[in-house]
Amino acid sequence: MLHQDELKDFLELKTIQYNNLNFIDLDPISIPHQFSIKEDIEISAFLVATISWGNRKAIVKSANDLMAKLGNSPFDFIINATNDQIDKLSDFYYRTFNGSDLSYFILSLRNIYTNHGGMEKLFAGNQNNNLFESISHFRNVFFELPHEKRTMKHVSDPLSGSASKRLHMMLRWLVRDDHIVDLGIWKQIKPSLLSCPLDVHSGNTARKLGLLKRKQNDAKAVSELDDILRFFDPKDPAKYDFALFGLGVIENF
Repeated sequence: MLHQDELKDFLELKTIQYNNLNFIDLDPISIPHQFSIKEDIEISAFLVATISWGNRKAIVKSANDLMAKLGNSPFDFIINATNDQIDKLSDFYYRTFNGSDLSYFILSLRNIYTNHGGMEKLFAGNQNNNLFESISHFRNVFFELPHEKRTMKHVSDPLSGSASKRLHMMLRWLVRDDHIVDLGIWKQIKPSLLSCPLDVHSGNTARKLGLLKRKQNDAKAVSELDDILRFFDPKDPAKYDFALFGLGVIENF
């Protein structure tokens, strides 16, 4: 087991190794990188993060297909699409996320931009020691329209115990401004409040390194990992996601 100072140095080196331009093309973050309008970036980030589980190549392919269905102008589509245009989304699917889920997402995002000031405002309004309450608040507003129960599984709630990996990943993309990979377009949230996205790969790597003792990948494990990563870098703890991801997925650590 590495000493704490050695462990921090090791994570810093691995973060530098993977937090670079070569990371973008093969990763789902390549999709929001295609856009320049703030709303297009954040909407594509949310939609892409929502389907980000499984093989990265398959995720990127489906995400590009999804953007094409939205005319490669997601914000314009959300605000202006007719019912017929939304109905034509019915044949989209990625694993368990299907056309009916996507149609609800479009209508709910329209509601958020029309009646709630947009995504950033929703997430920025409930900051505490972390962004768990912000995510939960966003989810509550997101599902305030009539919806199928099945669609709720695609937006998780850390206050109900979920690790909320995909939403934490989206927040890393939109809040961290490393001028390399992460886009940093949201200025109302401090990077210091970000949590490292926790999934099977990053969780197993964190346990092998002695960063995490809890066996389940849940909200309590995210909080446990937060404590040590914020000790290593109080201003930018989520940067270590690159190290844990690279070690787990690319190096099979």
